Amino acid sequence: MPRLSIPEPVSGGILLSYKCTSECKHCMYACSPKWKADWINRDDAEKILAQFGRAFKKAHPLAFDRVGVNLGLHFTGGEPFLNYGLLLDLVKMVRRLEIPSTFVETNCFWSIDDETTREKLADLRDAGLHGILISVNPFILEHVPFERTNRAIKISREIFGQNMMVYQEFFRQQFEALKIRDTLSFQQYLQRAGAASLQYVELIPMGRACYRLAHLYRKHPAERFFGESCMEELTRPWHVHADNYCNYMTGYCAGISFGDARNLECILQGIELEDHPVIARLVSKRGLEKLFHLGVREFGYRELDAGYVSKCHLCLNTREHISKETDEFKELKPREFYANL
Repeated sequence: MPRLSIPEPVSGGILLSYKCTSECKHCMYACSPKWKADWINRDDAEKILAQFGRAFKKAHPLAFDRVGVNLGLHFTGGEPFLNYGLLLDLVKMVRRLEIPSTFVETNCFWSIDDETTREKLADLRDAGLHGILISVNPFILEHVPFERTNRAIKISREIFGQNMMVYQEFFRQQFEALKIRDTLSFQQYLQRAGAASLQYVELIPMGRACYRLAHLYRKHPAERFFGESCMEELTRPWHVHADNYCNYMTGYCAGISFGDARNLECILQGIELEDHPVIARLVSKRGLEKLFHLGVREFGYRELDAGYVSKCHLCLNTREHISKETDEFKELKPREFYANL
């Protein structure tokens, strides 16, 4: 079988851990408090960051401090602020490596008062962090009091100026208008805000959303997606990720590893599809059909009677079943991902 060419990344992030204070219904990476912390090793992080840095500087030859969701490097998880010491160390490392456009993503659980919030953010800025992305949506609202989120937004604006990003601003304004201060269950949110508000959620039907939010979608039989391939997603060079186990992942496709991110140069030489049967099927024509039949014929997978909300749902549910039946596919990593959906 041929080798799959993997393009050099132009932007991406490091998952410090999959452990999080929240278990959001829409999380693409199935993060939750149930995960073992397993924080990324500093030596491993430096090897990955050095290679990311070379690639990102090549993509952006003029060093700059501007940040963007699909620009430069971000620290994510899980929740990076659960291990603030590690986060601060990695920011210092990035500064030494001269990686452009660096920011951290957070749910703001830690923003318990003005003094603590300002101190942490100022220390990160002084260590070399360029910006911050604060997540605001009805799913995080179930776990993090909005007053903490709002506090972090206001102080982040003081510290980082225009490099403070809110994802998504619609919900920040809505929560303020509804005078929300504490947490709110998703059902309570729908009662107060109305189901029409969900049209503003940039919700990708993959990861945990396929299971926890399936009732929001129209469902289809597996055959509906048989003609589709995942070549575009799996060879996407922007917003790639390396996790704390050093898995290199693309296309938001959690649970699919292209290899050891510490050896990115080796991955970029292409991967042998014969050694990666799941990836080989997904990037081929009618890739979803081929993965489905692999699951059915070799591992006893059964089509969901209720149907699937997206091709990602079909792919994920098939992979989840296969991962529980065998450990022969080295690309199905980390295995804990499938146990935490």
